[in-house]
Amino acid sequence: MSAPRSRRFVGVDAVEVAFRRADGSEQVQPLEAVRAEVLGGAAPWRSFRWYHGQRRYSGSYRSATESGHVVYESRLELARLLFADFDCSVQRIVAQPFRLRVEIGGRGRRHIPDFLLHTGSGPVVADVKPAKRLQNPEVAFTFEWTEQAVAARGWRYEVWSEPEPIELGNIRFLAGYRRAWLFEPDVDLDGEILTSRTRGRRTPMTLTPLGQAVLDAICHRQPDMLVGHTE
Repeated sequence: MSAPRSRRFVGVDAVEVAFRRADGSEQVQPLEAVRAEVLGGAAPWRSFRWYHGQRRYSGSYRSATESGHVVYESRLELARLLFADFDCSVQRIVAQPFRLRVEIGGRGRRHIPDFLLHTGSGPVVADVKPAKRLQNPEVAFTFEWTEQAVAARGWRYEVWSEPEPIELGNIRFLAGYRRAWLFEPDVDLDGEILTSRTRGRRTPMTLTPLGQAVLDAICHRQPDMLVGHTE
């Protein structure tokens, strides 16, 4: 049986947002009244538990954008997190930022988006789902009314599925080196010469084209800079 369509029912005034502050207290507001800045400090809505034999691959990722850990519940969510952490426009990353609640056709509906991204062009609410599950009627229905509600608030909404494997591989490799303490503040990204510390003294180091490309990709958060570069 197909899920009901929500297009006639969902407006920003009909949606309730519940979120948890860092101290654990729960707040409930109409979606039209909640501010993205407040949600930027929200704690994950669900409690994360790790146990032997669990079906999902969950954990926490040390985000350079957040200078702290961000939780995820699947490998695909981790992939989205890696991409967000490498996106120059993303200023904040919040996992499971809130729970949406709306009544459609006399039935209460709830949904917890996977991420809220604060970007230079405004908030982005992101859901992560394998492509093969997007045709599931209930999944499609949930994403439909969520998109309507988020768009009515003036925010962007995205559903993210499997990325291109080579690009993900580049980002996964570079992510381990995006740590501020690894680089001197005076690194020159436009030249081939930079300084590095060797046993307490500065020594010149000449970069190969591939080395320069890797450094640029790390510092500029643009893994596509590596395309076409080989040893």
